[in-house]
Amino acid sequence: MATMRWLSDPSSAALRDALRAAAPDLAGLPLSMRDVAGRDEPLWQASSALLDDAYVVKFAWSEPAARRVGYEMEILAALTGEVPCIPQVVVASVDPVLLVTRKEGGDSLFAVADTMDVDRTGAQLAAFLAALHHVRVPGLLDAYDGPQHPAPTAVLRERLGHWMPVDTRWYGWIDATLASPRPPVPCHSDLHGDNQVWAGGDLRLVVDFETAGWAEPEYDLRLLPGLGPGVELLRATAAHYERESGRLLDLERVMAWHVRSVLGDALWRCAAGVALPDGRTPARWVDDLTARLGELGVGPR
Repeated sequence: MATMRWLSDPSSAALRDALRAAAPDLAGLPLSMRDVAGRDEPLWQASSALLDDAYVVKFAWSEPAARRVGYEMEILAALTGEVPCIPQVVVASVDPVLLVTRKEGGDSLFAVADTMDVDRTGAQLAAFLAALHHVRVPGLLDAYDGPQHPAPTAVLRERLGHWMPVDTRWYGWIDATLASPRPPVPCHSDLHGDNQVWAGGDLRLVVDFETAGWAEPEYDLRLLPGLGPGVELLRATAAHYERESGRLLDLERVMAWHVRSVLGDALWRCAAGVALPDGRTPARWVDDLTARLGELGVGPR
């Protein structure tokens, strides 16, 4: 990759200077910045802003974060024309580091999941995943090394009990279920509801590919059980995926990754004093996990 130059700070003035250098035709558009307070860790010193409600611009003000934005540019270049619903790149610059894509109108899947036709939603997610998992992506990293990767069970076992009640049998079950790795495929690796844009019942956009990497197919489905109602979206997506891709999925592996991911998210939030995203208690999260495992008939015996 060419020499990188990231912003000196996350101010609107610094961003406008970068836009004047990399995208002069867009530099004069109205700019809506996000609050970036508290991003003291260099890895997370990146953000996005809206340009005239028509474009999204990603930028960074540290080297580690700039490298992640640059990596996403490479991923999107490899996926363009191969995978549906990826962002349309308008500007991809490394000096300064800016990624500008077209904004797509719609809602997060978190916001509309309860109103969607489950089978239709699952079919569209499956089509996206099947295409992604078959494409060739040069230079793809290992997703398990990414910052979104859930904490190891040893860390969860040692620390999580200080904040929330957990069935400790889960840890042994997770380790046993995931003991033998499956062949990896190119994965998005962070396919939660806020990284999807839906409108009129259709998947319009999947965003945030900076943590894409090699992982087993089940890894990319691990966040679906948290999108209601129940585990029906997971079931529908898995069924359509198997037909679309010709690849069988192991729902027990999906759920092992899911439990580890949810517990890892709860751990960092509890340790940092950050509220759980739905405002409920950690104990309720554990109850939800127990119910999901029961619906699928998997988990420790």
